[in-house]
Amino acid sequence: MSKSPFQKPIEIKISTVVAVSAILHTSDGIALDAALKGMTGGVADFFEGDLAVIDVGDLAPGSERVDWGSTIALLKKYRLNPVAVRNATPDMIGEIQAHGLSLDTGNTGKREEGKTPAPAVAPPAPIPTPSSAATAAVPAGTGTLIIDTPVRAGQRIYARGGDLIVMAVVNNGAEIIADGSIHVYNTLNGRALAGASGDATARIFAKAMAPELVSIAGVYRTFEDGFPAELARQPAQIRLVGDRLDIQSVN
Repeated sequence: MSKSPFQKPIEIKISTVVAVSAILHTSDGIALDAALKGMTGGVADFFEGDLAVIDVGDLAPGSERVDWGSTIALLKKYRLNPVAVRNATPDMIGEIQAHGLSLDTGNTGKREEGKTPAPAVAPPAPIPTPSSAATAAVPAGTGTLIIDTPVRAGQRIYARGGDLIVMAVVNNGAEIIADGSIHVYNTLNGRALAGASGDATARIFAKAMAPELVSIAGVYRTFEDGFPAELARQPAQIRLVGDRLDIQSVN
């Protein structure tokens, strides 16, 4: 089919990209491998090709040099795709760039003590595929994003800078993310990540709770054995209390 003579060969547009933070407390590859294996519970597609920023800010002074090639390969083994490094020291920069990673120089600040790195503080952005639905996003500071249609498997919705309200079912394999709170006036399956930019006061509400994974401000919990029976598919809320997620009925 012939193309319009006015069609541009390439366009550059602003896009919302969400990545998980892989916060290293050690450079020991064996320890990292064991920790990731325990975190994922042996589930091969736990991270689903999520983009990852490697944060080295918590490495103790005098730690062994990071073997970037091995670390990148290890994360990819667990289906994380490293794209950048945060809090790199000057002596790391050359090797980081040699491995094709960018430097994340954003001022992210120190996370609170006790917070667990999540499969998403902000949570997870899969590598785009033809079957993946486009991410819907609300610009920062503009309030609430309202979704009236079902959120399908493989689809990601991100309310940037505000709350997310979903009026329809969130299916298994779908992911909904908000910098504020999440409200689902239907059944919540799939993954829900509130407080994606670090808001520990954010909450997750659903008319019928049955999620695969939830996260608030980077602290996450999975439900491989099912949601707590007494609250499964019931109206419930999830909030962050200290360094744990608290699940309560809203009745």
